[in-house]
Amino acid sequence: MTDADLPFLTALYRSTREAELARTPWDAAEKLAFIEMQFRAQHLHYRAHYPQALWLIVMKDGDAIGRLYLDRQAREHRIIDIALLPQHRGAGIGGAILRDLMDEAAAAARPVTIHVETMNPAMTLYRRLGFVTVADKGVYHLLQWPAPD
Repeated sequence: MTDADLPFLTALYRSTREAELARTPWDAAEKLAFIEMQFRAQHLHYRAHYPQALWLIVMKDGDAIGRLYLDRQAREHRIIDIALLPQHRGAGIGGAILRDLMDEAAAAARPVTIHVETMNPAMTLYRRLGFVTVADKGVYHLLQWPAPD
């Protein structure tokens, strides 16, 4: 990821918030301003709290289709964020990325963790792959895939 990717990442972030935005009475300019503010805040938070993380753009056939932010910590591999554009969701791409991360973490004898919103449709995928809730934080669950012994 480079600064040149920020417009794409902002649009990607918006795609993950469309359902929430649809419930607001805001006009297009207000929604855009809100999304830009929220994306900036999230971006700065992630960078400050995970300075050693990998900030990756997911590509398919030369086109940016998503993001993967990963922090390989001493005790776990933390997925900070993973998101795909709507037209690429449900096509097995996210699952393939997660399985690759799980294989890598297993080789290092580390679990994989991620915070997931309770109403996120991807929760079904995480459960199918063996992630379990280790902490209920209200709106979010901290999920963990335990590394095999």
